[in-house]
Parts: sequence; structure tokens; C-alpha cells
Amino acid sequence: MQFRDLKTQYQALKADIDKAMIEVATNCNFINGQQVKDLEKELAEYVGVKHCVTCANGTDALSLAMMAWGIGEGDAVFVPDFTFFSSGEIVAHAGATPVFVDVDKDTFNIDTASLEAEIEKVIAEGKLTPKVIVAVDLFGLPADFAAVRAVADKYGLKVLEDGAQGFGGQIGDKMACSFGDISTTSFFPAKPLGCYGDGGAVFTDDDEIAALLESIRVHGKGKEKYDNVRIGLNSRLDTIQAAILSIKLKAFAEYEMEDINKAADKYTEKLQGLVKTPVVPEGYTSSWAQYTIQLADKETRDGLQAALKAQGIPSMIYYPKPMHTQEAFAGQQFDEAVFTNTNELVNTVLALPMHPYLTDEDTDTVVAAIKAYLA
Repeated sequence: MQFRDLKTQYQALKADIDKAMIEVATNCNFINGQQVKDLEKELAEYVGVKHCVTCANGTDALSLAMMAWGIGEGDAVFVPDFTFFSSGEIVAHAGATPVFVDVDKDTFNIDTASLEAEIEKVIAEGKLTPKVIVAVDLFGLPADFAAVRAVADKYGLKVLEDGAQGFGGQIGDKMACSFGDISTTSFFPAKPLGCYGDGGAVFTDDDEIAALLESIRVHGKGKEKYDNVRIGLNSRLDTIQAAILSIKLKAFAEYEMEDINKAADKYTEKLQGLVKTPVVPEGYTSSWAQYTIQLADKETRDGLQAALKAQGIPSMIYYPKPMHTQEAFAGQQFDEAVFTNTNELVNTVLALPMHPYLTDEDTDTVVAAIKAYLA
């Protein structure tokens, strides 16, 4: 059994993907080929924003946003404590200070009460200037952007939507990667929409920001290749990845999102009363980057993972360490009382196999193994 079955997906799309890759190789337009421009248009239309600027990976996408806003030393950027390292790493890399906040125990996304409390602390201390909220769409579920936006507006902060795991999710009719002042995603192979290497994208409705992002991603380019008007990055999406993503985006929109939600619904139905299943609020749609259950405690979680592994069923723990305990941030002072939910989640979460090609037999096998262990 595959945790994220990219092999079956490739077989389903093989003819089109092979043709697309061969076309790039035949034309030798490996960098900035027409397929990149075509994909950017397709992605912007799918998400419902004016501009999509592709780049080398999801981490660079976040860094591009930091650079476009001029975030740096003395600035505070608020980041959920329960997420992947890059969401905080890019803040420190910009020279700013990541301020970690707790998450909601049901949705795993940023808790706005904790967020506002931490903003107030930073203002009261007077050492840093609050600038940005990074709201992560964790495990495929968009954050509560109505609440996040209310806090941002109250304190005059920018909202950066980290949609690395959220692409394809929705709140009502509005798509993930359209909620931030700038939004980003990742095309890492295991993401909801993944390429065959690294890739990322930035989304915005702001014409000036889009032009700035296009400059920064190519060494701060000005009017022509050797005119460099600012310090930038070398962060372009390869043409071959764009060609692959264009094929996969079509499948993603036509049937994969529907099929992965059917698989999630089957898990949720079969696991009722056994474990705590993921919560999807009314009006929300998840793209199910992961299907994450919660167990009673660390011993039960670790025991279940071992039992699943013994039966050839893969599982993953996202994430075993809170951000505020990472050695890279050891120079900062943290109050453990702030991170009550995060400190519990890292000991109780377990992600099960989840992808659009998951069969009923697969879900039955996983659920039976969970039942047997818990019994």
C-alpha cells in the first residue's frame, strides 16, 4: 500500500505526461518555455486571482513574499507553532523574528485568540513591529481566513497564506491560495498538486506586487536579462515541471479532488467512535494533503503506527516537534503555556494513507488494522 500513490497516478496519466515531457526535450526549451506561461495562466484561473508567478519551490514562494514586502530586522511575523519548518524558517531568513502561536485542536490551523494575544504581547514589549500573519492551510484545510483577516485588519498586518498543503481547498466558492494579500503553494511531489521534482507558485491580485515578484525570482531583473535593479533569487520553475503540472492540474480539477474527498468520507464514516477524525467546518472543502487522526496519547499513537507498519500499512507523524522547540530557534524565549494544543497534538496525531486512487479495499484494510489494535 502506498501512502501517497504517485505510481498509480502516473499510470493513469502516462500517455499525456510522457508526450508533454518529450515535447519539452524535443524543443529544448528547458527554462522559461511557453509551458511555464501557460501554466501560470491556468493556475491563476483555477484559483481565481489575477496573477500567478511560479518559482523553484514552495519555500522560495514564501521567501519571495517576504522580499516583496521588505520584511526584515525588527519585524515580527506570526506563525502557527504546529506546521512544517519552512513557514518559520523564511521569516528568520529574511532577518525578521518569527513569533509562534498556538493552533486549533480540531482543525490544526492557526488559533486567532492565541494569535491576537501574541500580537498584543509584541506591541506591549515594544521591541518588534508586527508586520505579517502567516496562515497555513494545514493538511489541505484552509485556515479560518475570516477570523484571520479580522485580526490582521485590526492591527494593520499583511496576511500571507501558506497554501503549500491547501491547493484545491475551498471556503464557500472561494479557492485556497486566494485568501492572502499574497498566497503561496508548493508542487513538491506529495502535495495535492505535485510535480516530478520541486516547484512552487505565488498568487496575488496586486499588479505591482506581481511585477516585483517576477523581478525578484530572476536575480532582481529589470528591463532585460543583464539589467539587475534589486537583489533577488534564482528561483524559476523548469519548463518540464510546468508541462507535467498542466496535465496533472486537468486531472486534479476534473476528478482527483472529488475522488480524494470520497476516500476521506469513507475513512471518517468507518472510523467513527474509534479515533478522533479530522474536522472540516461547514462550508469548507479540504484537498486532503493528509488524513490525520488523533489518538488518546503518545503511547497509543506510537503503538498503532508500529502495528500498521507490521502489516505493511504506511503512516506518518506530521509533526513530531513543535516549531518553538526546534534547535534553529533556540535563541528565542518561549512560554510553554502558549502552546497547549500544539504540545498535545505532536504526541497524538497520525496520518493515514490518503490519495485520489485509494480504493475501498485499501480503506477497509487500514480501518480493520486500527480496530484490531485498539481492541
